[in-house]
Amino acid sequence: MKKLERSLSLTSVIAISIGGMLGSGIFVLPGIAAAKTGSSIWLAYLLAAVCILPAALSKSELATSMPSSGGTYVYIERAFGPILGTISGIGLWLSLLFKSAFALVGFGAYLSIFINLEVWVTKYIAVFFLLIILFLNILGVKKVGKVQIIIVTISLISLGLVLVFGLPNVSPQLLKPFLTNGQMGLFSTVAFVYISYAGVTKVAAIAGEIKNPGRNLPLAMILSLTIMATIYVFIAFVLVGNIPMESLSKDIKPIYTIAQVLGGTYIGYIAAAVGIITLFSMANSGVLAASRFPFAMAIDKLLPEFMARIHSKYLTPITTIIMTCAAMALVILFLDVEKIAKLASAFMVMIFILVNACVIVLRETAAQWYNPPYRSPMYPFVQLFGILSGIGLLVFLGMGPFLVIIAIFVIGTLIYFKFGKDATRTGILKKYGHRPALYLFYKRKDRGKITYRNNQALEARNLDGNLASDAGVVVPLLGNERSPEMLVEIAAAINKRDKIQVVNITEVPNQTILDAMVDESPRINSLDRRISRLADSQKITIDFESAVTHEISDTIHELSNQTHCDWLVMGWNGRAHNGILVSNPIGWLLTHIDSDFALFKDDGVRYISKVLLALRPGRKDKNFIAIADRICQFYNASLTLLHVVPQNSDALTMKQMEDHSKKLLQKASTKSEVVLLKNDDPIAAISKESASYDLLILGTPQKDNWISILFGTGKDKFTEKSACSVLRLTMKDH
Repeated sequence: MKKLERSLSLTSVIAISIGGMLGSGIFVLPGIAAAKTGSSIWLAYLLAAVCILPAALSKSELATSMPSSGGTYVYIERAFGPILGTISGIGLWLSLLFKSAFALVGFGAYLSIFINLEVWVTKYIAVFFLLIILFLNILGVKKVGKVQIIIVTISLISLGLVLVFGLPNVSPQLLKPFLTNGQMGLFSTVAFVYISYAGVTKVAAIAGEIKNPGRNLPLAMILSLTIMATIYVFIAFVLVGNIPMESLSKDIKPIYTIAQVLGGTYIGYIAAAVGIITLFSMANSGVLAASRFPFAMAIDKLLPEFMARIHSKYLTPITTIIMTCAAMALVILFLDVEKIAKLASAFMVMIFILVNACVIVLRETAAQWYNPPYRSPMYPFVQLFGILSGIGLLVFLGMGPFLVIIAIFVIGTLIYFKFGKDATRTGILKKYGHRPALYLFYKRKDRGKITYRNNQALEARNLDGNLASDAGVVVPLLGNERSPEMLVEIAAAINKRDKIQVVNITEVPNQTILDAMVDESPRINSLDRRISRLADSQKITIDFESAVTHEISDTIHELSNQTHCDWLVMGWNGRAHNGILVSNPIGWLLTHIDSDFALFKDDGVRYISKVLLALRPGRKDKNFIAIADRICQFYNASLTLLHVVPQNSDALTMKQMEDHSKKLLQKASTKSEVVLLKNDDPIAAISKESASYDLLILGTPQKDNWISILFGTGKDKFTEKSACSVLRLTMKDH
């Protein structure tokens, strides 16, 4: 099954990247970090941003070369092979898991502002809300992602207000001493707050969905990192300049505290509410992302097969979601806040060291397929700085996190030899690497040809090489068609070229990796057989493919763009508005695709012998008549051109309209006639007339009422009242 993903603009990518960083790093961490270094905490945030910049640049390069679901795990496995792929997958899972657990600990602290609770009770409250997050992820609630954009906006506005009112009130006396634990304390704090920026590279996992990723992906990462570094640095400066260090160093809800200091009790409550929703949202998105890594590893045979299980109804990776939430609950209950933050930073530092190393391996081995549109500047100095600074940060985090990372390497290696030793895919380093590098990770046996297990499958799912670029009509099947064969027949009747492209599209929740849905189902096989039979019986050429996506409207848009088709033909329920508050794929497509667009509402009519064309005068009559004539020729049907005119229309006007219509119909090859009806209610007139016909052809309504525009819930009344099947045509000005 193919996969198609949506295209995201630069602004959208920046928003996603900022959303990945905004959370516990500023709402919880500053107080604990200030205890380690004093008022120099703002400098620690600045240096942490500098240290993470190489990973952002390296990941941009990797993502533009391999725009694949799975992100960092895929890059490391492709460069180093399944052993380090296994280790990195576990490391990524743990880093996101700890980061999300840290957010929920902060969530509990902010919640305690409204409900006076002991610290140990807030941990159980956090676990309760973790249970809610568990069910949200299992149910695949797509709306949560849209709500998160609103939450990020509210958080940014709130933090902006803290800066506006906090900077003028900074007390120079509170900024002393600058370094409470010397340079060593500063550098250990840099390592400690490193996790605050980890979300900057989150967008690399959706590189295949970004418009012009060679430009927009690195630009989005750099801009979002700059924005968030500015926010972190200045918020940290405001905190240490307004709150005494003895209070701040013990505070895990500093944004509430600064808001209360600057604006009083009620402003503090508002800030606490913002903290609650932000941290909950962050924890939810963290579970969504974290659960993908063991799921992807299970698909790649690097973990037990039961972890690749998908919920039969909600199509979400239920096993890994439950496993992730269970591990988070243990972390929340049995580790203190500082240890959680340290481990989260340590795992992320380890991963980013490997990301920088990936670029070096892939460039130096000169793999033929590695040709990223974007290349990191100042190679290899940027990558070497990222690797060396990362190693230094691990040292400053202390022996505990370092020992845990060693344990992860051991556990990952054992898991690989238990479950993944039969994986046939191998890393670029083993295939192309020099002997000294190979001995670090592998025992070299031969230098023969390596076959990648999924390489052909991935290419088969690549749209560019498999869609019929010469197809005149594209027919997306969404699974709710009354009769797919009838829809394809209508497409064949409209088509002016030799070929039709039919694509069955399956939409899955964002919690489900697209690669997990590539196996063709019995329904897909049945559709393939039925479409093939239709092609043989009607003597038409039809190419049938299947695709899986997270976003139907953008997928169909991409289909139209890649095939350069004349027409897009879709099944329809009569709803065709794209509102400000509520959107639907049809309304969005009507304003975005370049091809002509036909919507077919199937009323169960199987044999079409009489076609009714109802048009407002002057609306591209010739084009509509040509299409209607083509359909009538296909079905050997008769054509009636209907005009509904007001009751007060005079005889001369009607005669002129009739003559003009007959003149237009002279070019039609089928039997045709003109009917004029006097009626002030065109909907009722067409509805009544349609009872005598098998297919009603309409144009796109020109006006929508304000309710339809606002909510997008309106139905096409002509279609809704029709007594036969309806084909609604939208023709673009080419």
